[in-house]
Amino acid sequence: MKIIRIDPQNPEKRKIKMAVNILEEGGLIVYPTDTIYGLGANIFSDKAIRKVYSIKGRDYSKPISVSVSEIEDINKIAYLENLERVKEVLPGPFTIILNKKENVSPLLTAGGEKIGVRIPDNRISRELTRKFPITSTSANLSGGKVFESADAMIELWGDSVDLIIDGGKLQGNHSTVIDWTTQPPKVLRKGVKEFKL
Repeated sequence: MKIIRIDPQNPEKRKIKMAVNILEEGGLIVYPTDTIYGLGANIFSDKAIRKVYSIKGRDYSKPISVSVSEIEDINKIAYLENLERVKEVLPGPFTIILNKKENVSPLLTAGGEKIGVRIPDNRISRELTRKFPITSTSANLSGGKVFESADAMIELWGDSVDLIIDGGKLQGNHSTVIDWTTQPPKVLRKGVKEFKL
């Protein structure tokens, strides 16, 4: 396991490329978002997704959200409606639930037809996901404490992950989850920021 510091305001391309290479090869990384640290895997690798479930101790009946870089990228994995409203919340500390497309592994959705999508307002996260989406589940043991700093991750994960990206101290609170498949959208979990209908 390696740990590297990446400048949150100006992510170094060389370091981002190193992290993306690890993800491409099926490895796992811990990375900063605009809320908490996430556990990242290439969503197009079922083997990597299974690793995420395994090391978190997460039940396969619980879906895992994904992160993308731009709003346009959402169309590659889900059916996006109400685009103007989406632009009001993303990028930002929100997870929107959408109907998934066929290329999304049922492992991510617990066999369901919906997928949670994030675009964190965090430059590191968005650079990491320019090539392909990655998982965006919290980097903690399932049901366990959420940590705000990368230092705590070293102790927690050890060699279970391939890379930890230190992006500084984060808020330590979850994103707000909104079901975007209903009209009007419905808040499923209140998080760091309120969603106004």
